[in-house]
Amino acid sequence: MTNMKTDRPLADRLSFYAPALIMLMLLIAGAMGTSRAEQALTTLDATQKSGVPDDSKLEALGAVIGTITFVRMNVFDMSQKGENNSLYRLANRLHIMTRESTLLSQLLFRVGDAYSRRILDETERLLRRNEYLYDAKISVASYQDGVLDIVVRTRDLWTLIPDISLSRTGGENKKGFAVSEKNLMGFGSEISLAWSDTVDRESTSFTFFDQNLFKSRTSLFFRLSDNSDGSVERLRVTRPFFALDTRWAAGTDLLNADFENQFYDLGTPVAEYRQQSEYYTLYGGRSSGLQDGWVRRWTVGFVFDDNQFSAATDGELEVLIPENRRLIYPYVGLVLLEDNFKTSTNRDQIGRTEDFFLGTRLAANLGFTSENFDSDRDALIYSASMRQGFGSMEKKALLLSTMISGRVEESNSADTRFNLNARYYSQQSAKWLLKITVDGTWGHNLDLDKLLELGGDSGLRGYPLRYQTGDSVALISIEERYFTDWYPFRLMRVGFAAFADVGRTWGDNPAGSSSLGWLKDVGFGLRLAPTRASSNKVFHIDVAFPLDGDPSIDSVQFLLTSSRSF
Repeated sequence: MTNMKTDRPLADRLSFYAPALIMLMLLIAGAMGTSRAEQALTTLDATQKSGVPDDSKLEALGAVIGTITFVRMNVFDMSQKGENNSLYRLANRLHIMTRESTLLSQLLFRVGDAYSRRILDETERLLRRNEYLYDAKISVASYQDGVLDIVVRTRDLWTLIPDISLSRTGGENKKGFAVSEKNLMGFGSEISLAWSDTVDRESTSFTFFDQNLFKSRTSLFFRLSDNSDGSVERLRVTRPFFALDTRWAAGTDLLNADFENQFYDLGTPVAEYRQQSEYYTLYGGRSSGLQDGWVRRWTVGFVFDDNQFSAATDGELEVLIPENRRLIYPYVGLVLLEDNFKTSTNRDQIGRTEDFFLGTRLAANLGFTSENFDSDRDALIYSASMRQGFGSMEKKALLLSTMISGRVEESNSADTRFNLNARYYSQQSAKWLLKITVDGTWGHNLDLDKLLELGGDSGLRGYPLRYQTGDSVALISIEERYFTDWYPFRLMRVGFAAFADVGRTWGDNPAGSSSLGWLKDVGFGLRLAPTRASSNKVFHIDVAFPLDGDPSIDSVQFLLTSSRSF
């Protein structure tokens, strides 16, 4: 503990630790319960000294921040018998703790600032998004003569991870190996070297990511992938609207990709093509900050989006080549955002603080591309979206989001899609939760490389991957979740799920057959949520039974996957 006086979306990869090791761990009953360190992180009131006024009174009194103290907890809590052993002590000694300067650079408040509980809550959310922290809590330790002492509590995660991974979904296997460090020398930088072998390609990649480069608000992401069918290079440098009261943002995103794609029918590739993509964007944004609970943000930018298609190199399947697209255009965007965030636990994670947006968010972008600017067409390019939350995350809540996007070319619509997503949570008891998800997309005149797919890799768990293809898709999933107190070796939380999925596509696959109509499956699974390693993923072991489909599919599907949700 140190007392200081002082003036604050990586691409997911499916992975699964070696199943034999996981199952061995599950066969041995570990310690149960919650460590004192975790209790300290989840119970702010227990750390506050008596005599401190409540938040509204402190703000009315004009209290100012006098000191900021960081309490940084290591990966394992040595005060707990189940964690005070030679292996965990060695892990703590080898682990490089997140530096106070790294945490300090992300705070939205400084010594001398007026006290605001809203700003402390928002800072907690910013800290929790870091994959090298398990949780973050900020509280008032003491108050005297108008001056506050603030305590920032965090718990580190183990971040140097050699990851041997295996996943199975939709009847297909994926394997890989990676070595990554997600908190390099305690500065918050991520560096990784990975190899993977999937149904699409074999890939070796190098990634560097820093959300607060040199302790600034600038984010840097770089990835270089050498693939069996081409390569991918990406560089993204942004200074985002990192907080509700941020007044400006700017950034650039550069992508070069060369790869092969396939069209699928009933889970089998039937046609293929090669795609070469160049995508560059530059943007800047302004905001007047948070006013009366709302934020308005304007953005202007420029996009170069060039996609060229050709026959696959040494291809063995039917050739089906999408139409080339070259879109170069300026755009303007507007976002309206309501300040309404809530926290909860045991919703999409297990035993971990989760942040949910329950307010209203409206966004729209409008651009225009012209042959006069070296584009291959004249077109109006648009997108609009809305998010809204209802209810209480502690009881029943409904989270809705909609989005429409597309182009208008010669008075005709092109690549038009409308998406609706609804997530419903119902707390049934302390350990039981019902979640219902409805997701649907209606498409019209879609670009051939952007057709919609449905299968074991996209939520219809009882069927092969990319089982059905069309220009519209719908999926309904009902899941009963059970959160246990089981805590094997104090390394992971355990849960169970029973589920049913119903989905279908509409429209024909240009390289295959028509839709088979509504497809259904049922199943059950085990959920494992690591509490010591730097990941907010939940590992899934599922058994699913398809109730429809063609006679060629297996009557049982075994899935080993990982997800950011239970």
